[in-house]
Amino acid sequence: MHSRQSPIHSGFGAGSTAADVLRGRGLSGLTALVTGGHSGLGLETTRALAGAGARVIVVARDPAFARSRLGELAGVEVEQLDLADLDSVRDCAGRLLASGRHVGVLVCSAGVMACPETRVGPGWEAQFAINHLGHYALVNLLWPALRGGARVVVVSSGAHGITPIRWDDVQFTRGYDKWVAYGQSKTANALFAVQLDRLAQGQGVRAFSLHPGKIFTPLQRHLAQAEMIAAGWLDAAGKPADPSFKTPAQGAATQVWAATSPQLAGLGGLYCEDCEVAALDLGGRSEGGVKPYAVDPVEAERLWALSAELTACDAFAPQ
Repeated sequence: MHSRQSPIHSGFGAGSTAADVLRGRGLSGLTALVTGGHSGLGLETTRALAGAGARVIVVARDPAFARSRLGELAGVEVEQLDLADLDSVRDCAGRLLASGRHVGVLVCSAGVMACPETRVGPGWEAQFAINHLGHYALVNLLWPALRGGARVVVVSSGAHGITPIRWDDVQFTRGYDKWVAYGQSKTANALFAVQLDRLAQGQGVRAFSLHPGKIFTPLQRHLAQAEMIAAGWLDAAGKPADPSFKTPAQGAATQVWAATSPQLAGLGGLYCEDCEVAALDLGGRSEGGVKPYAVDPVEAERLWALSAELTACDAFAPQ
């Protein structure tokens, strides 16, 4: 069931940047949508896509702040979207559909990591709601603009290895652990891409998930310096200490590659890392790879059903 989940020898690697994977390629005529496209890896993704000629729609909770971060970047526009608020997601999708544009690339890059226990919507755990459910709803609501040929790229993480979906307590009603909650949301990102690809490929839409690598970005805003020192990310003086960390331009490379590379033509539902299709982690790997449960089609179908029930969104439900 995971037969395609193996490297394709792309020629790129951990040191490749977003500019590297786009070198010599033009994206004029392409409209891309990037959630969180004004910050961290999302900002680097926006810069790379716009620099190659794409029209980029950045969706952000605070449009004024997003515009201040994007500056005078050509070919970029900003729309308001709060992934924690389904009404906001519906409103944003409605505005985009009304414009009549086809969206050829959708990069789900926005997210929250290891935050204090927070409840949104009808009491949903915030990391699952923002990282997964908000993106799930956005993609389903935007389906008419994607249909006919598009790639959807969902930014997961190696942290998916922390836990499968906790079916007995998805919303952490019986005790909260910020890292387990983050890990579950990242497993959900990978499973979402698996099922979306299965459902959508007949309409020319393919989906991928990925681990961008370890990068210092605003994603770490909820972590105390002492916690990052204890993890070995920083030294005692608060300076970067882990040589495996990537620059933001390197961190954005895999999502840009997954969104645009002709090397992935005819493929989908795969988890990528280091600008490559990741290998399955069957227990013998020290790091890297994807856990089988994060690309399991049965788990993916089950998560889709739960997400459809929670959000009342399902573009593929029988009419």
